[in-house]
Amino acid sequence: MLTIVFLLSALHLLSSATPVEQDAGVKIAIHKRSLLTSDDGLANIEALIAQILFARSKYQNTFRAYQRNTGEQHPLAIDFPFLNVTKRDTGPEPLTEEQGGALWQGAISVGTPAQSFTVDFDTGSSDLFLPGSKCTTNCKGHNPYDTSKSTTAVDRGKKFSLQYGDGSSVSGEQYSDTVTVARLTGTRQALGAATTYSTGFSSSNFPPDGLLGMAYQSISQYNAPPFFQTLVSQGKTTQPIFAFKLAAAGSEVFLGGVNAALYTGSFTTVPVTTQAYWQVKLDSVTANSKASVGSIPAIIDTGTTLIIGDNANVKKFYASIPGSKDASKTAFSIPPSSFNLGRASVGSKDCVGSIVGDDMSFWIVGDRFLENVYTSFDLGKNQVGFAALK
Repeated sequence: MLTIVFLLSALHLLSSATPVEQDAGVKIAIHKRSLLTSDDGLANIEALIAQILFARSKYQNTFRAYQRNTGEQHPLAIDFPFLNVTKRDTGPEPLTEEQGGALWQGAISVGTPAQSFTVDFDTGSSDLFLPGSKCTTNCKGHNPYDTSKSTTAVDRGKKFSLQYGDGSSVSGEQYSDTVTVARLTGTRQALGAATTYSTGFSSSNFPPDGLLGMAYQSISQYNAPPFFQTLVSQGKTTQPIFAFKLAAAGSEVFLGGVNAALYTGSFTTVPVTTQAYWQVKLDSVTANSKASVGSIPAIIDTGTTLIIGDNANVKKFYASIPGSKDASKTAFSIPPSSFNLGRASVGSKDCVGSIVGDDMSFWIVGDRFLENVYTSFDLGKNQVGFAALK
C-alpha cells in the first residue's frame, strides 16, 4: 500500500523497504519546462485546467481500449463520468518537461534508415504515435514520420482514433517498424502515423513530436505490446524494469534496470493491483497526523503533472492542512516548491496547490509527487518502487 502524508507543505510516501540492485541498462536524458507557474509567480489557471482536461481525455481513451481488448470494463471506469462525452469521430536519454510540466520528452528514432523524433514518455498510456507525412491538421512544427522512407515499415492495415473532450481527435494508420531508444532497439513495434492531430497536440500545446506509452498492453489502442514490453520479449533488456528521475536537472528514464547513482537507501515497493495502468493502492493521505483520505486506487502517471483526486477526498485534504506539523524523517518529501503552483492572483495571499479534484473515484499521482522521488516500474514483478533521490 501507498501512504501520502501532507505536513508543513510537504507530501510523504511511506511503505515497506525492499533493496533493489543496480542493473545494466541504458539511460535517456529528459528535459523540463514548466508552464503552470508564470515568471511573476502566479499560477497559470488556464494551463492547470488544460492539464485536467488532458488527463480526462487520456483516461477516456484508455478505459475504452481496455474494454475493447479484454471484453470487460476496467474497475476504475465504473464511476468515471467522462466516458460518454460527445465525440467528433468514432472509432539514459535526456528528458525535458513540456506542456506546463506534464510532458517529459526525450529522443527516439524510428525506421530504417533511422528518422529522429522527440516523444513524451508516459506511464499513463501504452501506445507510440507520431505525426505521419500525410498529416494535414495541427502537425505543423512537428517532425513527420515518413513510412515510405523506411524499408522496415509495414502497414498493419488498421486505423486508430483517439477522441478528446473538445471534440477533436488524433487519428491515422497503424504500422510496425524498428524503434530505437538510446542503444535499445525493438523490431516490429506497433505505432501510429497520424493524419490528424487534435488541437491539444499542436506544436504550441505539445512540443514533442509524439507520445510513447509505457503502461500495459491491455489499454493499448492497437492491442499490441508497448515499446518496453517489446524490448523485454525480444531479450533486449537485462531486467524487465525501467525507472524515472524527474527533476529540474539531470532527469532521465533508465531502461533495463535502475540507476543507483541517482537514489539512496532502499526502495519502497507497492504491488500493481490491475495490470492496465501502473495502478496501486493508496492507503491514505494524511495531514497533521490525521488521515484525510482513506484507502483508494491510485495510478502512477509520468504523463500528468498534477496530483488529481476525487472531489470529496481532495476537499477533506485541504480542510485538514492548517496547523499541520513536520513529518517523520523516514518519509519521502515533496517540498512546498513542488506543491505550490503560485499565487492565485496579483496581490493575493492565497496559493494554488498541485493537488486538485475532479469527478472520479481514483487518484492520479503525477509529476508533482514523482519529481521528488526516484521511481521504478517492474514489469516482471508487477510493482512500483520509490526511493529517495540523491
